[in-house]
Amino acid sequence: MTSQEIPKSPERLAILEKIAQYEREGRFDEDVENDPPSRVLLPEEIEYADRRFSAECRRTAAFGAAYLYFWNLRRKKEIILCKTEGLEHLAGVKGAVITCNHFHPMDSFIMQKVFDASKHPKRMYRVIREGNYTSFPGFYGFLMRNCNTLPLSSNMQTMKKFLRTVDWVLSEGNCLLIYPEQSMWWNYRKPKPLKPGAFDMALKNHVPVVPCFITMADSDSVGADGFPVQEYTPHLGAPIWPDETLSSRCYRWARDGVRAWPRKLVDGLFFWQREPARAVMRDWFANSVKILLKTPSLLNLTNRLYSVLYGPYSAGASFH
Repeated sequence: MTSQEIPKSPERLAILEKIAQYEREGRFDEDVENDPPSRVLLPEEIEYADRRFSAECRRTAAFGAAYLYFWNLRRKKEIILCKTEGLEHLAGVKGAVITCNHFHPMDSFIMQKVFDASKHPKRMYRVIREGNYTSFPGFYGFLMRNCNTLPLSSNMQTMKKFLRTVDWVLSEGNCLLIYPEQSMWWNYRKPKPLKPGAFDMALKNHVPVVPCFITMADSDSVGADGFPVQEYTPHLGAPIWPDETLSSRCYRWARDGVRAWPRKLVDGLFFWQREPARAVMRDWFANSVKILLKTPSLLNLTNRLYSVLYGPYSAGASFH
């Protein structure tokens, strides 16, 4: 059937209208689709990067089901994946943060196919939003919880476990997929502003960022929603290594022309540190509020204070 014979989905049209509105308003980090109701992920509910036998069995089953599902989507031409450009940039790195634009619920599996094609000897872990881990039901929920996913959390103690796991994942030579745009806009073709969390993680762990941007073009096929099926082409860029002589957060302040003095002060006081603004100030704050965290009535206050100093817990990443 042609696009004239298949009516366009009202839901998709509403999403495109909302994307246009958010673009005009500069709300690039906000999702345009209604996410499922979420709840807080508590530290006792998750074992990040679990390597126990039972977890490995669930992982094998989840990846097997995901590969089969993705193969079927390609067979029916609901997803058309073209040849990756720049694959050699990923094959030659040992441990890296991979960044990518976020435009489709299955784009993380497009990146999984890219990672597999690079023949990288380690695993690729993916950062996902909290609600996708805690609240997605059925088949998709099973994939969200078992396909090497690292969910973010609005709980500070869970985020401490998350950050420790990120350090371990990268130190072992694995790769970490993050969507620094933070939001998913359906088939949005342009780059969006990036959150700094992915780059801070790379800096802290002394690993490069491998940038990827997936372009798309209309194919001759028309989907059930009345829109042309897209042909996706992943483009990998050369690894970007951080300049570790600069302090990440204070450097951004100086770059943006605001609060330039903290960079000079922190770099001067802690000149022996490789990354003073991030490591020293963060560790100082974490140690200072330990006693406050034991007082439930002050928990919300400390959460807000942490967000003011370091931004929201989200690493500028989401996965749908």
